[in-house]
Amino acid sequence: MYNFALAFVACAAAYIIGEVISTATKAWVPSVFVTAVLFLVGYWTILPRDVITDAAMLPFGSTLGLYLIITHMGTVISIKQLLEQWKTIVACLVGLAGMCIFALILCPLIMDRNYVIAGLPPLTGGIVAATTMMDAANNAGLKEAAVFAITMYCVQGFAGYPLTAVCLQLEGKKLLKDFHASAKAAAGAAGGSIDTVNGNLVSDEGNKKKLLPELPAKWNTTVMMLGKLGLVAFMATILGGITFPVIGKISGAIWALLLGIIFTFIGFLDENVLNKSNSYGIVMFALMMYIFDGLKDCTPEMLLNIIGPMISLIVIGVAGMGLFCFIVAKILKKSFWLTFATALTALYGFPPNAVITENTCNALASTPEEKDYLMDRMFPPMIVGGFTTVTITSVLIAGAFAKML
Repeated sequence: MYNFALAFVACAAAYIIGEVISTATKAWVPSVFVTAVLFLVGYWTILPRDVITDAAMLPFGSTLGLYLIITHMGTVISIKQLLEQWKTIVACLVGLAGMCIFALILCPLIMDRNYVIAGLPPLTGGIVAATTMMDAANNAGLKEAAVFAITMYCVQGFAGYPLTAVCLQLEGKKLLKDFHASAKAAAGAAGGSIDTVNGNLVSDEGNKKKLLPELPAKWNTTVMMLGKLGLVAFMATILGGITFPVIGKISGAIWALLLGIIFTFIGFLDENVLNKSNSYGIVMFALMMYIFDGLKDCTPEMLLNIIGPMISLIVIGVAGMGLFCFIVAKILKKSFWLTFATALTALYGFPPNAVITENTCNALASTPEEKDYLMDRMFPPMIVGGFTTVTITSVLIAGAFAKML
């Protein structure tokens, strides 16, 4: 009786349970954490190892879905917001430096140095860093270190999800106090940001005249919006394959975000395009399934053999990140909770950073205006943080650490 439809239902059930628990706990227990636990235990018990593939969620989630979502993020973040995120980039880099320094100094005292070298790049980023270190360890004949690298990638989110949820909860509650204190008269159309001086709901980009005229509603169909989004995503994949002088290749994901922002600014793409086309939910679902598919390679035996060193590396690394984030937050005059949350994106990256942030805003907000206010202040730095840590910096760290095995 098992077929693609039942596999889809199983995936949906795990995802729904995560959302229900997240909503019931007001996002203190993030949905991605719950769903990840369900999949991990499911793989060890009743779920087929290829349940996500059987549900036809791959390769869409790992290819087109990924680029559509990232390009869509560019339609949510304005050029002004992106330029304002330079402090986020600096804070994330400092946080990663703290993680690496603490781990390299303290971890070799209590565990095999090869574990530290192989596991640290995956802890600072995603699958590219993990596979780089796995290949380097295998080439060096260090099979256990290779397993350690890929397992670290599979389970690092279990530390990152709840920590980020706590940070965003505390930051969100502080922001809501500011909102109620300074935006008493705020009301009006959804979107944009709150002018905390005058208490007015304003738009960063929506009221500005675009270079390209807006399509009439009868022509701007779901497929039209998705087609234009796909075209911009295609351009990002092309640019991602070009090697530039001095700087080399720039990830297609980075291009997708930048092009999404630019083409929204000129009016080619609609703002918040996937939500406007009623497509965001299914695309995000497919993409998250791609992330959870990575847990199928983590067996109980694998986890038991390296659980001690893995916990030690995570605790020490995150402690170093937290300390350095505290220091840089004071210097840059930023909130520590949001600074730490953006740096913690290194432990899971995109799209969990988007899901956790949106879940937190939904849980804390009582009105659409409150949600807009929270999203405007927490969503852009969390997205930029994820690209800074996982997409860019972790790849550079892995390239350097691969030579140290």
